[in-house]
Amino acid sequence: MTEFCDDVIKLFPLRAIPDVIKLFRQQLNNREEEPDLTLLSIVTGLIEHSLTTKVLESTGAGSSTSHNNNNNNNNHVDGGKGGTAAAVGGDTAGGNFPVIRYDTVEALYKRFKSVLAPIEKLLVKTTTDSKFASREIIKKVSDIIWNSLLRSSYKDRAHLQSLYSYLCGNKLDCFGVAFAVVAGCQMLGYRDVHLAISEDHVWVVFGKTGDETIEVTWHGKGAEDKRGQSVAPGIESQTWLYVAGHPVVCNRYMEVAAIVSAINPSLTATSACLEVADLQQQLLWLLYDMGHLRKYPMALGCLGELEEVEPTGGRKSCEELYNESVRSAQTYYRNHHVYPYTYQGGYYYRKNMYREAFASWADSSDVIRLYNYSRDDEEIYKEFLDIANELIPQVMKLESSGHSAKSILRDASCFANLLRFYDGICKWEEGSQTPILHIGWAKPLVATIAKFDHDIRSQVIIKCADQEPQAQHPAHGQENGSKNGADDSLHHHNNNNNNNIVKADANVTNGGRGANGSSGVKGNPLPKSLEALVGKCGEKLLNPEFLLQGGGQPFTTEESAPSSDGEGTTVSSVVADTTAEVKPASNGKREEGATKKQQEGEEPEKGVKPEKQREKAQEPDAEPKRPIIVLYSQKMKGLKDLLLTEKLNTNAISLQITAQSQVQVGGKKLRGSQVSLGGSIGGTTGGTVTVGDGIEGNTRPKRARRE
Repeated sequence: MTEFCDDVIKLFPLRAIPDVIKLFRQQLNNREEEPDLTLLSIVTGLIEHSLTTKVLESTGAGSSTSHNNNNNNNNHVDGGKGGTAAAVGGDTAGGNFPVIRYDTVEALYKRFKSVLAPIEKLLVKTTTDSKFASREIIKKVSDIIWNSLLRSSYKDRAHLQSLYSYLCGNKLDCFGVAFAVVAGCQMLGYRDVHLAISEDHVWVVFGKTGDETIEVTWHGKGAEDKRGQSVAPGIESQTWLYVAGHPVVCNRYMEVAAIVSAINPSLTATSACLEVADLQQQLLWLLYDMGHLRKYPMALGCLGELEEVEPTGGRKSCEELYNESVRSAQTYYRNHHVYPYTYQGGYYYRKNMYREAFASWADSSDVIRLYNYSRDDEEIYKEFLDIANELIPQVMKLESSGHSAKSILRDASCFANLLRFYDGICKWEEGSQTPILHIGWAKPLVATIAKFDHDIRSQVIIKCADQEPQAQHPAHGQENGSKNGADDSLHHHNNNNNNNIVKADANVTNGGRGANGSSGVKGNPLPKSLEALVGKCGEKLLNPEFLLQGGGQPFTTEESAPSSDGEGTTVSSVVADTTAEVKPASNGKREEGATKKQQEGEEPEKGVKPEKQREKAQEPDAEPKRPIIVLYSQKMKGLKDLLLTEKLNTNAISLQITAQSQVQVGGKKLRGSQVSLGGSIGGTTGGTVTVGDGIEGNTRPKRARRE
């Protein structure tokens, strides 16, 4: 486009937010031409810069930065300087909103076109008639923009995502570089070049079918050499950075949504500009009404956050928008996006809806377990670390301050979701070359688990993924205690099946060991009643009558006397009820005989008989309400028995969580340890270390380091 059409020119000057809305609507409704990404990015960037960066500079918060920007602006067109001067000076409309004049925008637009002039001349010489861009052309556009950026440590600063920042300061962030490449290719006439956006990275797709990929920007440190390369399938299938090949691949209208979503209203870490936030909110609603956010979960979450701060009358609530963001990720991206759930969980946390928050955080962890952790996943690592070490402990502190029957500490489904949350993180660590879980993770986990009483923890039915036949997966979904019910649980299993391509769990032994120490991966698991008996044999004396005749209580009265909270009778009564699973065909009569003997007064325990009667009376109704979770990580499988014991072994839990779980790479054994404590901890990959009496629970043996 050499110049703007009359429909665009007549909309200037832009004096208020409604004028900007009209410009965007004109671009989005134009049936003859695509939305002009360069024009819209310049306009939004100029407004954002004027109301945020320039405001801070005028108050003296960034005098040195202002001086550098002024020096840079001396080399630019006068329109750029005039635009910012008018914005900060007295030429404003209502409030602080700057007046955006046409000549300012046109001058900046022509400047960007002049940046691309060398490529335009090259295209004329080569006389290529192709309507589709080649890798060489995109790489040249990327090189021109890349080489014109300032080389300084500014990459993590705010307000560097627009073309205005590039044209007036030669600064762009990661997203800004990729967007500038796409906008440049559009200006050169290529309509097949589009953004592919993950949750923390951006690259470009192109070609006739749109399936070719190319890196055009950096991520983190040392990634500059990737520019020009395709996004390798191996990387796509493993790391969260590339969302396993499920990015948001934009069309032109979704790229406009990306411009708006990238607007940053922040002034400082704790304050924001209301005018910029209002502009962003109204533009997102415009795009929402046109249907351009339907496949953009991050944009829906951004709109939800804005609505949470300042609700718009007659519009959907922020909670509905967060839920829609989750549905979008599930529908269009096979549930491979994490942030929709963290948006949702953060909202529930702020509203003190802690049950829902736990479920959302567990759902986010179900997504992250699909990937292998890498050093490029720093942002999502910090997100999970904040949830685990800040938000969850704060919830526990608030909930344990008073005694209430409605507290989440009395809710077994919350405990199940807590285990699901940590199981996903442990699975994320498996197969990765960098460990995740250190003692800083273990301490809050142990403290949180200890807040749940044994009678609550024992209600959770824990299963291990490798032990469960696929035919039972739908049944698990119906009985799961999570808030999403059957669809969620079934989807979790689907995710795990998809993940088997990446993570080789088949080579990991002893995934979820029973009380006899045998492997639960290939062998048949023990009956639950026998597991309970064996688990208690080391603590209580067996009743001879029970051993010889099968009647009465399994343990003697002295050892199984109920405690003040009734926990002492739980295991005995459950074992007595489930004895029929161990006995042959005549179990029914013996069970009746045992019940009759208790009714006749043969040494019944005080409190056991009413408890048994209540359990039997409620058995048909109570059974479906017990939350069921399936563990996928080897670490959490190894913790299965420890988590359900009456007295928690905190040292054993900490040691199991912090044990490194890495696999062999290139024929060399990486540093790792497989921990086994009392036959109840196991399942981490790597070398084997048996922890005995002479080794403290929180000390890593030196033998593991030498190996």
